[in-house]
Amino acid sequence: MSKQIIQTKEAPAPIGPYNQAILAGNTLYVSGQIALDAQSGELINENITEETHQVMKNLEAILSAAGLGFSDVVKCSIFVKDMGNFSTINEAYGLYFKDNPPARETVEVARLPKDVNVEISCIAIK
Repeated sequence: MSKQIIQTKEAPAPIGPYNQAILAGNTLYVSGQIALDAQSGELINENITEETHQVMKNLEAILSAAGLGFSDVVKCSIFVKDMGNFSTINEAYGLYFKDNPPARETVEVARLPKDVNVEISCIAIK
């Protein structure tokens, strides 16, 4: 099976020893994204809604670099620092999956990279 690294300047560069995404066969595995602005490197986290939208924009940029979109996503994993933000995150997240949303789990964690409030990863199929 072929393995291709997917990388775009439209999403933040990795902050560790990993790639933005790996395309293995017809399956794209997208690394967890946080609300970093790709151009400035600044965190976009004035509020949880804005933060979630930035995360989704980063995911969208990586999906696009692989020739895919949100309609191709089959699974998401959402990691949140405070489950009290779940409904607000869910509302923003839902705007990107209007029809046939993917499978997913949402997990509350003690801490996330750069002390963000939400991180989301996904798997998509070509």
